[in-house]
Amino acid sequence: MKASKVLLAKAGLCVAAAMALAQAAPAGAQFLGAPRTPAPQKPIPPLTAPDPAFTYPQHETLSFTVDWRVFTAGVAVFKLDQVGSDVRISTTADTVGAVNMLFPVVDRFQSGFDLKTGCSTGFHKQIQENRRKIATDLTFDYAHGRQLQDERNLVKGTATHKEANIPACVTDDMSAIFYTQSQTLTPGQTVSFPLADSMRTITVGMKVEAKEEIKTPAGTFQTVRVQATADEGVVKNRGSIWIWYTDDARHIPVQMQARLFFGTITFHLQSIDIK
Repeated sequence: MKASKVLLAKAGLCVAAAMALAQAAPAGAQFLGAPRTPAPQKPIPPLTAPDPAFTYPQHETLSFTVDWRVFTAGVAVFKLDQVGSDVRISTTADTVGAVNMLFPVVDRFQSGFDLKTGCSTGFHKQIQENRRKIATDLTFDYAHGRQLQDERNLVKGTATHKEANIPACVTDDMSAIFYTQSQTLTPGQTVSFPLADSMRTITVGMKVEAKEEIKTPAGTFQTVRVQATADEGVVKNRGSIWIWYTDDARHIPVQMQARLFFGTITFHLQSIDIK
């Protein structure tokens, strides 16, 4: 019984870990031994604008179940809406069933990006993971080359403010999933772009590995499998991440997977609502 409870607690945690992998710990954190001297950072590539021929739906809702081992640990819903010249993304991640009783997760994320440039317009998260409640706002002041983060601990009542440099255009953890849709995804290619990561800017490569047929509750899809790669930061240090996009003009993400230190978490598409 005790072992079962531990597994359920980890299953609840997996929803938070998979949805906010970059928030698990400071990038490059060292848990044992003395901290290493960071290697010199490689030049950051510019963000390539979305293909003008690519069209995002006015409104789109993608619903996923989040599975870990034999458990359906949670559900995640991504809602995309075009508002003026921006795509705005609202995401929810919640535990379900017995997992929710033992380790409740209620996470909310908002982000967005400019349709013409691909530049992120900001990132907000409010996470409630068991007794932990944190609200974070990340804004980008491109005119002055700065990113600003304001974080509030809703349990302790404390707040912090951080600032760091950024290049002329970056993407964020959530927008990157959907920005990648607008790029050419040919096996053997890698789409590289700057990502705002734990108050740094790192280069993330979306490596298009192969074409693959994927079966989900929403149907069977011909896809391209894309792995997120990086030489530093949380994408490198926290696990391996893959996204399967439909192998057509829409490039809809229909499956996502994160292999973490405590197991593999997979997002399976349940439904698509496009308007």
